[in-house]
Amino acid sequence: MNSEKPTQEEYNNWHKDPNNWYLGFLYYNRKDKRLFAPKRIWQLGSTINLANPYSVLVVLAVFSIIILALLSR
Repeated sequence: MNSEKPTQEEYNNWHKDPNNWYLGFLYYNRKDKRLFAPKRIWQLGSTINLANPYSVLVVLAVFSIIILALLSR
């Protein structure tokens, strides 16, 4: 396993690879250790790398905030 940080070229290749995108917008790449990666259309911001183990915590936190906001009405 390579412990070096990936090069920008590797990040770009992973980003362009359609096998790393499910349904065209869900990013899943085990090689990419970033929690947030650029969206396919980079001007729209970032997306979660669902292969990162911490992504589950982020998704749960977002859903918890939404549910709490809806319940506090």
